[in-house]
Amino acid sequence: MSIALNVPKTKFNTKNLEARTKEANMIAGCLSEKRWAQKELYEKHYGKMMGICLRYSNNAEDAKDIINEGFIKVFRYLHRYKVGTSLEGWIRRIMINTSIDFYRKAIRHRTEDIEYAQHTKTNGEDAISRYSAQEILGLIQQLPPSYRAVFNLYAIEGYSHREVANQLGISESTSRSNLVKARTKLKVLLKALYK
Repeated sequence: MSIALNVPKTKFNTKNLEARTKEANMIAGCLSEKRWAQKELYEKHYGKMMGICLRYSNNAEDAKDIINEGFIKVFRYLHRYKVGTSLEGWIRRIMINTSIDFYRKAIRHRTEDIEYAQHTKTNGEDAISRYSAQEILGLIQQLPPSYRAVFNLYAIEGYSHREVANQLGISESTSRSNLVKARTKLKVLLKALYK
């Protein structure tokens, strides 16, 4: 099976062509269920995708379950991938959706009271520059699943509250409430980290 690549004739770049050809061969191998190609795709994207899964999970074991389920979906639906688009972006979307599915199974659409969130403020200094990425990831994993999912989708992935609400099956006001609560809880956790 071969996959045709559309390379603009005006911008001939052999390095880019080689990378695209290698990726196309890897995808073709995966579609033919070749183990070498599946291994190559898995190893190439594992690190970045594990980072995504860790942000949505309670711990490393849950993240491993999510990433494994996600890669099963990647291989099952690879025939739907559109050549010429970002393969990494396509895989990332699957991992995010798999993480959300994992969240849904664990929480069953738990909602939070909006009244509390109206009186909560999130003013304060930027903690990112004071703490390592590993410390911040550990704190995000300490958030309750309903807060963590909203925080990841809104603050990290860049979704709107409407999109978050649709993804998680909650109302927009619950999304806003959980985001405020997540930020407040993270602020408390960050302060406690170096007391």
